[in-house]
Amino acid sequence: MPDFLSALQKSEILIADGATGTMLQQAGLSAGAAPERWNLENPEAIMELHRSYIDAGSDIILTNTFGGTRIRLMQDIENPDVVAINRKAAELARQAAGETVIVLGDMGPTGQMLEPLGLQTYDETLNAYAEQAGALAEGGANAILVETMSDLNEAKAALEGARKATNLPVIVSFSFDTHGRTMMGLDPEGAARAMLEQGVDVIGANCGRTLTETLAAIEKMREVAPEALLLAKPNAGLPHRDDGEFVYEVTPEIMGEYAIRFAAVGVKIFGGCCGSNPEHIKAAAEVLKGFGD
Repeated sequence: MPDFLSALQKSEILIADGATGTMLQQAGLSAGAAPERWNLENPEAIMELHRSYIDAGSDIILTNTFGGTRIRLMQDIENPDVVAINRKAAELARQAAGETVIVLGDMGPTGQMLEPLGLQTYDETLNAYAEQAGALAEGGANAILVETMSDLNEAKAALEGARKATNLPVIVSFSFDTHGRTMMGLDPEGAARAMLEQGVDVIGANCGRTLTETLAAIEKMREVAPEALLLAKPNAGLPHRDDGEFVYEVTPEIMGEYAIRFAAVGVKIFGGCCGSNPEHIKAAAEVLKGFGD
């Protein structure tokens, strides 16, 4: 398998994949159903998704496990086999990735509020992420990506859980979508400082409202962490309805234009989030592959 940290050091920039959930819905996943179901129920669709991004130029693909904690899965699946679902997701990604493409074990928010704002304890959260991370490592993930975080305590619990269960490098990425802050009021500077204090390998910003806002968050992270390795995976803008379907406003051409702007700030990993597809990633890959030469 490729070594994640070595690949970061050798490359000017690595291309990650795009959206998972919106792409699987286009492939027939029922609205509201947990995408992780398909790791066991429709693995062919997951493999096809991974291959489409690799063919588009992705150096990195994410496992289909954004909502793969026990806490999140129980909202849709009764008595979920958390280990089997996550391990299978990593195995599918590893199979598609072969010997050159990097696999990130993807861990998103649990969907519940932690104490004191909610009822979920820090230890419950940590253990849920540890369970997921361990299964992702067993399946062949090269590193763990904790993404779309809003709550700093949840991010810390995910990081600690990943370290408890694995020896893999960890990326932690936040979503800044409320006046330049996360929904919990955390700003990019505070997120970067806190994660660097925890010794995280890569910090980043993903999802969000617009490419411009995500770029601004990355720029602020860079200001307070000039030596940090950065990841950016912005949404393809905001969706609007067109003939009854949601359409995202950012075209592949616009994504390519912004990819250069993110690279100029020193982002080491660039990809797409909600609404992005292989065409967006292809456009970014075409402009970034020669960046820095």
